[in-house]
Amino acid sequence: MKRLRAFFYVQHLLGIGHLARASRIAAALVDDGFDVTVVTGGAPIAGFPGLGVKSVTLPPVTSGDEGFSGLVDLQGNPIDDDFKKWRSEMLLQAFRDCRPDIVIVEAFPFGRRQMRFELLPLIEAIDATSPRPLLATSVRDILQERVKPGRNEETVDLINRHFDLVMIHGDPGFATIDKTFPLAGAIKAEVTYTGLVAAPPSPAASERFDVLVSVGGGAAGKSLVRSTIVAARHASNAWKWCLITGPNLPKDEFDAIARDASPVLSIFRFREDFASLLTGARLSVSQAGYNTVCDVLRAGCRSLLVPFAAGGETEQTVRSLRLEELGLATMLTEKDLTPERLGQAIEQALVGPTPSEHRLDLEGARRSAQILRERYRTMVPKNGARFRKSS
Repeated sequence: MKRLRAFFYVQHLLGIGHLARASRIAAALVDDGFDVTVVTGGAPIAGFPGLGVKSVTLPPVTSGDEGFSGLVDLQGNPIDDDFKKWRSEMLLQAFRDCRPDIVIVEAFPFGRRQMRFELLPLIEAIDATSPRPLLATSVRDILQERVKPGRNEETVDLINRHFDLVMIHGDPGFATIDKTFPLAGAIKAEVTYTGLVAAPPSPAASERFDVLVSVGGGAAGKSLVRSTIVAARHASNAWKWCLITGPNLPKDEFDAIARDASPVLSIFRFREDFASLLTGARLSVSQAGYNTVCDVLRAGCRSLLVPFAAGGETEQTVRSLRLEELGLATMLTEKDLTPERLGQAIEQALVGPTPSEHRLDLEGARRSAQILRERYRTMVPKNGARFRKSS
């Protein structure tokens, strides 16, 4: 059997959720026998994209603020046209060197519009290649709802003109894309649900905490960190607390937090065994990012969600409300977050009912690899020629 070459583009800007999900899918592709090249364009994060893949690192960019208002380099300087041209040329060269059978673009064109300067030239190169690789977009189940006129129409147009496959990483029993993307019915490319991309089941926890607070990458959860510090200090019980601040929290801020913490609170920047720790926690307190929620669902522990909502973000709030509706979590809104209210919400969650059992599909990584292999087979006739996307 031919070993298929996959070229996977992922750009993380604020947290590490996009990179983590893409890395899980890349690992599943490797396990399925693919030769995988992952192209990343954000701040380097130890352990990602993982073992077994070829990695291409573009000059890093990140978001200038929580509202995703502009792109900056790692020193905080706005990137200019020369920087963009440099990145675009590197991406195109990586594509030419890989000579892939399948190209996967994470989020775009549903998101990551900031990266059009390099993704549109990549798509043009894909369309001009003979034989042409299959082009798929890899997107989460709940999208950021667009408020600017014409954005959704632009997304549908790009998909219909260039993409062969839309892989939605969700369980339709939990959320379908039409709930947050109103023009879903206008998409002509094949749309398929893979299941949620969760990590494999974890071993038993090496440590046990009553309250396990995590802030994802750490770039957008400072208010939750501050509230946790105060809530743990004022807790009138013998609970054992843990706070994982995320790798993106600046070192001076992390050091200040560690100095100010209560003895009952253990503080870490990052824990590789986070998913395992969830299996031994009485309560997880977190934002409602895709990957964290998948880890919580896999562990089956109680969950209190504080969805990220800065800059008009809606995705995490929609996810939190749906989980609360299913009896799988409780929610505290970001605008209501204070140390006092956090403490009260934690107390209520700990004495509340255990999470409802669920049958949500958490095997989205493995299924993504299967879908891509199957779709590639269907687009390659016996003579070996490859499907060319028509306009």
